[in-house]
Amino acid sequence: MSAENGNIVLSISGVNKTFGGLQALSDINLQIEEGKAHAIIGPNGAGKSTLLNTCIGRIRPDSGTINFLGHDLTGGNVKPHDINQLGISRVFQTPEIFPELSILHNVMTPAFARKEGTFSFNPLNALRDQKGIEHEAMDLLADLNMADVSRHHAGNLSRGNKRRLELAMCLIQHPRLLLLDEPTAGMARHDTNRTIELLKKIKASGMTKVIIEHDMHVVFSLADRISVLAQGAIIAEGHPDEIKGHPKVREAYLGSAEI
Repeated sequence: MSAENGNIVLSISGVNKTFGGLQALSDINLQIEEGKAHAIIGPNGAGKSTLLNTCIGRIRPDSGTINFLGHDLTGGNVKPHDINQLGISRVFQTPEIFPELSILHNVMTPAFARKEGTFSFNPLNALRDQKGIEHEAMDLLADLNMADVSRHHAGNLSRGNKRRLELAMCLIQHPRLLLLDEPTAGMARHDTNRTIELLKKIKASGMTKVIIEHDMHVVFSLADRISVLAQGAIIAEGHPDEIKGHPKVREAYLGSAEI
């Protein structure tokens, strides 16, 4: 399958990255199909977050190319903010929010930034009389069971709730591609299940997702396709049923996770 057939949103070809002699990524080739949920799994230190960071311009690969809908994103060709404007949003491993703003205004702010094309405007001024965005933000917070705390300061949230907030901040931008780096880490099981249901709902809308996750319940609940990283290289790729019984996958996870 190639990017030219129109079904590929993100194409990663021959990407390599080393840090001080350590091979973090080794000849990574991935094709992310439009409308699908593609999970990337692997033991700690496998290179999963490094791979996502190359996709949003935070890390420059040593070689290889990253293409999003015809745009070359490789190594600083497009700034991280411009990548967001192209239609890529990411939930980070460490949540990135506006702690001084309310939870509601955290969700509303990215919607205005996407519309205006910048995060440098005054969010408090832009928030006035924007009832449509406010209603959408409240609907998202309701889906995440956070509507009742919408007026609280975001900085006071637990880590798990900050992750849910950041997910809402991404979803309100209506991205073409959503990158999720351990989106349920730090959540209680009931909140994890609620997040899974929300991600299933947005999947039905056709949004493409790349998911990094250690929780196999989350992976097998959401993924259409799974790629397995170990020591910076892809060791297996396929549909969830193929991955569950793959001998290389079981070997990579031995003692670290249950497949």
